[in-house]
Amino acid sequence: CIDYKHKERSKMKSYKNPLNITGIGDPFVLKPNSPRFRGKYYLYATSSPIGFKVWSSNDLINWKEEGLCYDGRKSLWAKDCFWAPECVEYNDKYYLFFSANWKYNPQNEEENFRIGVAVSDNPLGPFEDLKDEPLFDPGYPVIDANVFIDDDDSKYITYSRCCYKHKVGDFEESHIYGARLSDDMTEIEGEHKLLLRPCQEWENWSAHTGRRWNEGSFLFKRNGLYYITYSANYYMEKYYAVGYATAKNPLGPYIKYEGNPILMHDYPRVSGPGHSCCTFSQDGSEMLIVYHCHTDPLKGGSDRQVCIDRMHFREDGSICTIIPTTDEQPSFIVYKTIFSSGLFYIPQIFQAHLDYPREID
Repeated sequence: CIDYKHKERSKMKSYKNPLNITGIGDPFVLKPNSPRFRGKYYLYATSSPIGFKVWSSNDLINWKEEGLCYDGRKSLWAKDCFWAPECVEYNDKYYLFFSANWKYNPQNEEENFRIGVAVSDNPLGPFEDLKDEPLFDPGYPVIDANVFIDDDDSKYITYSRCCYKHKVGDFEESHIYGARLSDDMTEIEGEHKLLLRPCQEWENWSAHTGRRWNEGSFLFKRNGLYYITYSANYYMEKYYAVGYATAKNPLGPYIKYEGNPILMHDYPRVSGPGHSCCTFSQDGSEMLIVYHCHTDPLKGGSDRQVCIDRMHFREDGSICTIIPTTDEQPSFIVYKTIFSSGLFYIPQIFQAHLDYPREID
């Protein structure tokens, strides 16, 4: 049996953003609890015209491309535009939620995005469709699925209704909705609820496009309070940025933080940071935000790269403003496996609702 465990910094004493993953969008990091994969991180992203690639890492700094984890050419329902994958671990299975254009398009809609789910026994895949159709069909295009499993094992999905043909006043708008998910991850239970819509001044920075966005949601729980981070403005412009809202229940009502955005550009050094998710260092002591920004800040566009920065909370529970870093930062704490009598132990240290992040004044 193991007698002790040892924490140390990554072999790299420091790191710099961006990381060694470019040509992507919408990054998501999975930190499995399963003993088979504990101590590893897996990153999924909008990354291929034919499906999704996956990367693996031991320290969140050095990433290895592992190839295609989902082959859209074999999809039972999806055609193209494979976007925004997120992977959820449950009962030693891995569920990949993603957006894509639906093959069924009788009205020949220009945007026909829906959300699907695929499953695998391994975070590296291969993932196979759970259904021969999208997870649900609301009658309009939807993207950016995020799944949250609460303390009581209840499951929720949040997603974004696209701007396409969704006129609100003078603009086409995208809104974030949420719903309860079935235990087997294949059905929506109950009604879809509106969670967020553009309503703050900073969400008008791309209003010249004729559209306003709330998209790229990520739900987590801390000290009994539900937080949902989201992105606003046009993703191809420097104005793409991250805000958040809080609620006492996973399906709201949510109140947006008055100090939004909490992550925005520092042009021309950093452009378009957004579509974020959160994860933890291996010992659980540091909460981290993972996001994309433009590979060429002066050009913008759809070519983006991965960045990771630390998150901190004030005593009142509000999230501190995050300045995107490009200079050297301390590496993240990792566990060094200690062997004793031929057995080893790596502690279970991450859940979506952990209360580990330290507070600062």
